[in-house]
Amino acid sequence: MPLIYLKTAPGEPAQTPADIADTVQVMLARLRMGGAQVALEYARDLDGWQGPVVLIGDQIAAASARVAPTLKHDIAWAHDNISRFAKAQRATAQDMEIELRPGLIAGQRQIPVQAAGCYVPGGRYSHIASALMTIATAREAGVADITACSPPSGPGGIPDALIHTMRLAGATRILCLGGVQGVAAMAFGLFGAPRADILVGPGNAYVAEAKRQLFGPVGIDMVAGPTDSLILADDTACPETVAADLVGQAEHGANSPVWLATTSRALAEAVIARVPELIATLPEPNRTAAHTAWHDLAEVVLCDSREEMAAHADTRAPEHLHVQARDLDWWLGRLSAYGSLFLGEATTVAFGDKAAGPNHVLPTSGAARYTGGLSVHKFLKTVTWQRVTPQARDHLAGVTARLSRAEGMEGHARSADIRLGTGSHALTSTG
Repeated sequence: MPLIYLKTAPGEPAQTPADIADTVQVMLARLRMGGAQVALEYARDLDGWQGPVVLIGDQIAAASARVAPTLKHDIAWAHDNISRFAKAQRATAQDMEIELRPGLIAGQRQIPVQAAGCYVPGGRYSHIASALMTIATAREAGVADITACSPPSGPGGIPDALIHTMRLAGATRILCLGGVQGVAAMAFGLFGAPRADILVGPGNAYVAEAKRQLFGPVGIDMVAGPTDSLILADDTACPETVAADLVGQAEHGANSPVWLATTSRALAEAVIARVPELIATLPEPNRTAAHTAWHDLAEVVLCDSREEMAAHADTRAPEHLHVQARDLDWWLGRLSAYGSLFLGEATTVAFGDKAAGPNHVLPTSGAARYTGGLSVHKFLKTVTWQRVTPQARDHLAGVTARLSRAEGMEGHARSADIRLGTGSHALTSTG
């Protein structure tokens, strides 16, 4: 049957306005020409920061010493999960070699990029988990040089816990620099950093646009938009839990949609009634952000069957997909479009956001239809090689020459011919 919308979204997530793109383009042009001096000017004018940009050993050690032991323990626990998961991922990316025909050997190698730039957002929240997700994953991939960059949070610069986390995760250097100027510093190799081969990490609309404009000469993890989450629930789900999970994700920001698809009208109605009550108990500014996200962007959909819920999820392709329903193995095998999947009531997206292990830098805005999230694979180049012996050379050269001439590429054909000694020079020639 057609989907029944018990709550619709009167608004749509905001798109990146043209003025942001224009502003970023101008900033990048100035930073490309003026380098570190222009970056310092932007840091002063936009963030009010006139302190040191590059954190040195004593500063890092002092910041780490000020972090409470309990918080250090929690950061280390999360770091262990994230690193171990990334290490296991790295083990799945293997070099290989195959003899396709006698004397025709081909293979692949997994080579880490040399330098990565990890942007760790600041602002309203101190994104400890984002530092772990980006830096630790790059380190486990084998990246030799990792620059971590985060904006100052008031006159003290980067928060102590974030500095401690960056060092623990394996950053080669830490830059107190935010926004477009921070991204540019890593891309252009400013403040003693090498030019980054890849830029990763979430950020605001300006950071996302800077990464988009820089892509090409430098790699990026993805162009990320506002975070989004979808819950699939049947009549076994607890309305209080579902409502709390939706509120937890709506807290991200006013432009962060949350959705519920369910086969239970009673559950849907209970959740719709409960969410505003839970939002009202949040502190500010979280309460306003969650209220706007729920009011303007949230949807609650009533489905006829679990297959209809699964099809709806595949169409939506959410960043976070949480199943609170019977037969979790069925859902794991059936669902195919999501950034990360959370199975069962005992888990929550918040676990994945902070400490569970799999990466939380994930595709948004439906991009999960064609890509996954950040992983060690983003920091690896899968390159191929081939070797030919005389045993395979003659037949391969003949096929290549004939195919080349069929395509009209005579130069290619002659390059193959010479391997047979039929060109103007034989391979055995010493001239």
